[in-house]
Amino acid sequence: MADIAQQLQDRVLAARDQGQKLNIVGGGSKSFLGRQMAVATTNLHVGEHRGIVEYHPVELVLTVRAGTPLTEIEATLAEQGQGLHFEPPRLGASDTIGGTLACNLSGPARPWSGSVRDQVLGVRLINGKGEHLKFGGQVMKNVAGFDVSRLQAGAMGTLGVLTEISLKVMPQPAATLTLVQDMAPDQVVAYMNARAAEPKPLSGACWRDGKVYLRLSGARSAVEATAEKWTGTVMDGDDGFWRQLRDQQLGFFAGDDPLWRFSVRSTATLPPLEGDWLIDWAGAQRWYRGAADTPQLEQIARDAGGQVSLFRGGDRRGEVMHHQPDALAALQKRLKHSFDPDGLFNPGRLYSWL
Repeated sequence: MADIAQQLQDRVLAARDQGQKLNIVGGGSKSFLGRQMAVATTNLHVGEHRGIVEYHPVELVLTVRAGTPLTEIEATLAEQGQGLHFEPPRLGASDTIGGTLACNLSGPARPWSGSVRDQVLGVRLINGKGEHLKFGGQVMKNVAGFDVSRLQAGAMGTLGVLTEISLKVMPQPAATLTLVQDMAPDQVVAYMNARAAEPKPLSGACWRDGKVYLRLSGARSAVEATAEKWTGTVMDGDDGFWRQLRDQQLGFFAGDDPLWRFSVRSTATLPPLEGDWLIDWAGAQRWYRGAADTPQLEQIARDAGGQVSLFRGGDRRGEVMHHQPDALAALQKRLKHSFDPDGLFNPGRLYSWL
């Protein structure tokens, strides 16, 4: 446990004086995300800024320093029978809560339990002027500055150095089981959406290799009653499957071919593409593995009411995030200038123009 906020603040002020650009590094497990930065940067290591600041199990609120490993957080919560219901992915042994928020990563329960962005109550961060600022609060009803806290989700460190994060936590479900059955890809999206529309304790819906997986979580009576009503075979060792899906350790995620992430309407029908697919979030998140033309994929995503990004692999010197309309790009530039007027933090990591 260590508080190095003052050292981080001093480093930012020194970088500003010297005209340096900073690459914010937590555990380093997500360094592949985003663009390859075209300018020289100096690493600003946040991983040593770690530890639980406050934890109120009865209030379901946790405040931690940004460099705190996910493993440490979840071990502490497990002692009280609680957890992070957005199921943060582990993309390496050193994953931190700050990197999880900065990259806006959530696991299989996202459509039902919310995203990391939804769980954030407040943050502290060091902006490009070296000011250590606080936004939001530590209680669920506190909305002061809430939107500023949420802006950090997916910003990839371009708005500042996260130092503290306050989050909602939730009790762990009393029972969990998974139903699995064979299903063709042209049937599975409609099937998963029909199941998701029922008032049942669904907490995961995924399709891979011709099989659909439905996870039920909640009160034991509700889980067992739903399992009896729905079709499918109860899966043994289902925790392992969902953990591998969450952490991108299934065989689908292995290999060097470009990995694209579609975020679209859950009911959308996507045209066939040569390559491999995995469908998650009951159809709202679709992973595509294969070489493809970026404008073509962006048009497919727009037609499906969403966006696409190049998650892994491919040429990361160009744009890897979905093209933004001029109005939204202008807004993002104004936000960047407000938080980081000299462009110190992760220049070009999110977009070439940011």
